[in-house]
Formats: sequence, structure tokens, C-alpha cells
Amino acid sequence: MIVTSSSAFVDSKKHLLILDALRGIAAIMVLIMHTFEMFCEGDYHKLFINHGYLAVDFFFMLSGYVMAHAYDDRWGRMTVLDFIKRRLIRLHPLIILGMALGGLLFFFQEAALFPKIGDTTVWQLVLITIIGFALIPVPTSMDVRGWNEMFPLNGPAWSLFFEYIANILHVFILRKLSNRVLGLFVLLAAVALYSAGISSESGDLIGGWSLEPEQLRLGFTRLLFPYMAGMLLRRAVKLRSGKRTFYLTGLLLILVLSMPRIGGYDDVWKNGLYEAFVVSIVFPAIVYLGAIGEVKGEFHQKVCTFLGDISYPLYITHFPFILIYYAWVSNNNVGLVEGITVGILTMLGTLVIAYGSLKFYDLPIRKRLAERFLYSNKNSSSQK
Repeated sequence: MIVTSSSAFVDSKKHLLILDALRGIAAIMVLIMHTFEMFCEGDYHKLFINHGYLAVDFFFMLSGYVMAHAYDDRWGRMTVLDFIKRRLIRLHPLIILGMALGGLLFFFQEAALFPKIGDTTVWQLVLITIIGFALIPVPTSMDVRGWNEMFPLNGPAWSLFFEYIANILHVFILRKLSNRVLGLFVLLAAVALYSAGISSESGDLIGGWSLEPEQLRLGFTRLLFPYMAGMLLRRAVKLRSGKRTFYLTGLLLILVLSMPRIGGYDDVWKNGLYEAFVVSIVFPAIVYLGAIGEVKGEFHQKVCTFLGDISYPLYITHFPFILIYYAWVSNNNVGLVEGITVGILTMLGTLVIAYGSLKFYDLPIRKRLAERFLYSNKNSSSQK
């Protein structure tokens, strides 16, 4: 079903409501995975919400689909600069907030788990925060946490860095490709995806958040197939409405993201194959079913709208608070049973913060930016 989201631009196309809701469900799955990731102690066979990190690949596929849906028929009356301004206004205010939270809460995260925090000076932190505001990745030599992340103040921002890369590719290259050529690129990207999954030493698609060469390769692999496949799916398959698919798609997404690890330590390739299959086959099916779905009833529409609205603020603001929880667990040697209550409270707190960030920061700022940089010229022209 197509409705207007509260986070949409004034002149945006109607939103695909179920796809918005699925984005919110995926963000919540990431939140749960990150909260209890601490207790697997680096052994991802024991990870709770075992494939929750594939939500990022799902986000990329949704992005490719939605970008094609929103802009494919608008290029005759929209410039490249207009597109870039729209993406910056949509994404960057919350990127800045997420980095600010990461900087403000940084020293509260000090623990043996993060070996470089104790040696980081205030001026180093200020520099890394300013760099983070611009979403410029830092090399491992500038890491202030000890995890070699390209965005050590707010790790999940790595996927927004790749989202911007996808948008640049979209506006300058991908939108100009025929379906046949785009399909060939999707096929080649699928080969790279399966190769990465099956050949991975750990048997998964985890990675992409560092400037180390292998991490960058994995990051581009995780970006290119789902984004281009999402574009091709929207172009090649016509939308039909009327199907009630919200519960079906939501449950299927939860199922594939929370599936226990496939295979054991001696045959990790099975898990890599499973993850490549989910990204290449199951995710496109979920996106298609979500796109053709219809939501009946005011309550369900409000639930879907809330999930869509909260998805991005939750994803980009939750991690600094989760890292404080990690530090508390590490410093006090807390086990899962003892830590589960605090973990749940932490998740609830991040949901409240995300909603507040949306209502009192993101929406007002984006409204002002849109009025200033998107609609001011149109209004002026209409008054002449």
C-alpha cells in the first residue's frame, strides 16, 4: 500500500507503507543483535539474532528499490544537484546527531574491551567528531577505540558511507543503464556475493566497516548486489496492489535474520551459502511482496508508519548507548542472565531517544532545509 510518511518531503511520491515498516523491523533486529552481541564473546556461532547484520544488506536493497521508485520518472524535471540536495537533507542531519552522541558519550564507554579510549585526548576526540560530521572515514592509524572502524564514534555509520556511494553511482551511472545491462551487473555482483559468503574464513558476510582492503572489498560486495537488484526489481516487475502481506513479510524477515547458525565450525561455508541465498533470493521476494501489499485499518497503518519513521533514527543513534552497556558488562563481568534486564531497558531507552530525535530534531531541521534549499526557488518563481 502507498501512503504518505511523516518523514517524506512535501513533493515526495507516496510511500510504500509495508516497505517502510519492514525497514523498521530490520532496524529493531539490528538493535537486539547489537545489544546482546557482547555475550557471544566474538564467537558468531553463538550470536543472538544470528544473521541480524544482514539487515544492512536488506537496507541496501530497499534503498535501490525506493530510489528507482521515487526518481526513475523524474529525471526530466530534476537535476543532479536537486537529487544530491535531497539525499543530503534526508540523511545527513541524523548522521551529525549520531556522531555527536558518539562523541559526547565516548569516555563513558571506557573499558578493557575498548583499549584505546583511555589514551585518547579531548582534542583527538574533537577532531574525530568533526571528521565524523562530514562522514569522512578514518584510517586505522586514527582509530580511537581499538576496533579499527572507519567511524569509531558510531560504527553503523559505515553503511551510510556506502549508501552515499550507491547514490553517487545511481545518479551518474546506474540510472542510465538499460535493464539488460543492469541485469548483467546484478548477475556479476551475485557471483561476487556467493564467492564472498562461501569462501569466507568465518562463513558469513560480516564486515565492511573498516578501511582495511579486505573490509572495503566486502563492503562493496554487500552494497552492489542488493542495491542494483533492488533497482532492477522495481524496474522490471510492475506493482500490483491489494495483497495483505504485512504479517507474511514481517515474519519472514524476522525468521531469516534470527535463524541459528547454519553448519558447524568445520563446514562454515554452509552458513556463507545460506546468507548469500537470503540476500539474493529471499530479500527480493520480501521486497516484492511488501511492495504489492496493502494495509487495512487505521491501527495497522499507524503501526507501519511508526516503524518506518523510527527506522533510520533508531539505526543511526542506538550504538553509542549500546557501547556504554558493553562497557558496564565488561567492567563488571556481567553474564547474560544478570545483564538481560539492563539490556532490555537500554533498548527501550534507545527507542525513546530515536523517537525524540525524529520529532524534535530530524523532522524540524529537514523541513527548514527543504524550504530553504528545495522549495525556495519554486516559490519565488511561482510568485513572479
